[in-house]
Amino acid sequence: MTGTQSQPWRSGKGGLQLFVRVTPKSARDGVEGTIDGAAGPALKVRVRAVADKGQANRAVEAVVADWLGVPKRSVSVASGGKARIKTLEVAGDPPALERLMRARLGDAP
Repeated sequence: MTGTQSQPWRSGKGGLQLFVRVTPKSARDGVEGTIDGAAGPALKVRVRAVADKGQANRAVEAVVADWLGVPKRSVSVASGGKARIKTLEVAGDPPALERLMRARLGDAP
């Protein structure tokens, strides 16, 4: 992530790299908008799962897939598996996924 980004994602050849900040052991699952961190903007994701044996990572993948309305298999943790700040790979058409992200976050196209 770079500090010059204005959104919590970057387009790639096969989809988007989505930057997230995860809060495990939360009272509920969900995406709560964005947060500005030292490394740039990230999507705030809360999951009920604990950070043990990949449970929180699998929950993050499922919550983000559900939030975006894409198949669960198209979202995977690419880096940060043991950290709160993670990079997710979202497979699909990059322009379509960017439009979807902007719509979900209430940003103008």
